[in-house]
Amino acid sequence: MTESHPSSTPSEPGEPGSARGLTVLDPLPGFPGPVDAPAGAADTRTAPPTGVQDRLAGRLSDFTRLHRHTEQLARARGLGETLETVLASGAALLGARRGVLVGRTPGGGLGQPVGLGLDRASLGALETVPADQSLLTRLLRETDRPERLHSPDLAEDPATGDRLRELAAQLGLRGCYGLPLATEEDGPLAAAVWFYDEPTEATERQRELAHRYAGIAAPLLAKQLEADRVRRTTEALRRGLLPDRLPRTTGLRLAARLVPAGLDRSCGSDWYDAIPLPDGTVGLTVGSVSGDGPGAGPGSAPGAAAAMGRIRAALRAYAVLEGEDPVSVLGDLELLLKTTEPTRTATAVYAWVEPDERRITLAGAGHCPPVLVGRHGAEFVETSLSAPLGMLACWEAPGVEFTAERGDTLLLYTEGLARRCGPTLHAGQANLRRAAADAPRDVRIDPDRLCAHLLAHGPDQDTGPATDDLLLLAARFE
Repeated sequence: MTESHPSSTPSEPGEPGSARGLTVLDPLPGFPGPVDAPAGAADTRTAPPTGVQDRLAGRLSDFTRLHRHTEQLARARGLGETLETVLASGAALLGARRGVLVGRTPGGGLGQPVGLGLDRASLGALETVPADQSLLTRLLRETDRPERLHSPDLAEDPATGDRLRELAAQLGLRGCYGLPLATEEDGPLAAAVWFYDEPTEATERQRELAHRYAGIAAPLLAKQLEADRVRRTTEALRRGLLPDRLPRTTGLRLAARLVPAGLDRSCGSDWYDAIPLPDGTVGLTVGSVSGDGPGAGPGSAPGAAAAMGRIRAALRAYAVLEGEDPVSVLGDLELLLKTTEPTRTATAVYAWVEPDERRITLAGAGHCPPVLVGRHGAEFVETSLSAPLGMLACWEAPGVEFTAERGDTLLLYTEGLARRCGPTLHAGQANLRRAAADAPRDVRIDPDRLCAHLLAHGPDQDTGPATDDLLLLAARFE
């Protein structure tokens, strides 16, 4: 196993087309550059030798390949796709078939490995290599980090280490070439090792291309890692604004699902809640907050998420005070919204449930009608038409009261799920009701499985990243 470290006076390779990069006018090592003839003199320069032309053509081909792979990297969406692209492009540039890439965690450890041509069992086996033998660990060192690692044959290399040499023989990993992905500002971010199926050494041209590619990939990877960290932190805070568990109530079985849209794409934030009330009844609610003034777009999503937390907390208080009257609960919520969140609107449905009597009283404000799933199918609970909260001078709508049968399930959902199920809102609602009605009996009687079934129901084709939250709250009367 050979470690190569940067020289004391490293020279950075120029980019294609830059002043420091190789162009068709650059002199190649060992060949003189063009000399300008005096004015008026005949140009006696001859064409470069055939060998020089071949080398220039080879260099041009190399830059074309590098450009193609960096374009693929620039088009990668998200951290996962970026890591997979780096691994696949590095393998193509080095002529390798397999590889493994791992990122460095904030604590200095190794993250989840990403593999190319290696199944989960093989990746798991490579994770058992002790740290002092791990190629990836060496490439992620803060100090004395090698510029590259390479071995013509891991299975026969005495410097490899017993465990790695054993695994290399089992998995058919022979030659290898490894590079760190690091920036001056962030240090080591990730490391990649590519494997050959036969004893092999990468050529000088392959090494140069791989190094150039790693130098371009590292700062892009740093940006993706930072974006992923912010996304994870934001989503954790956002989920913290919602219930961490649903209450257990005799005669009522609850389940919920939330698939949040990324805050960089959405312009609203949904909530759900199940509130145990002092008299043994339960308040169920789902809703959606949006807006931050006219023309609000994705940039307003973090503010909408914070507003959602405030509105949900207020709704819990109103439910405890007057939960048996859904119209009053939503009326108070509308007054609060107009007073404290004047640039926002919200849709909501609130249901007061008596589990023993299976009696439900609910009211909605510009929200999708709930669905009642029974043994003979599913039907909408038609709430009265009304505007969203905050839209009119004064919100008011009558409540709806009905009694469910034992075994019925009440489904509350938000607009994002309905729109995902059809080309229009109304078509999506109809498709969602039909999917609930057509669900197998063993799914319909289990609210948790019913939620999962309905979330899986949607368009057959990939419609791209979600721009609305997908939310379901199911309550089954037992």
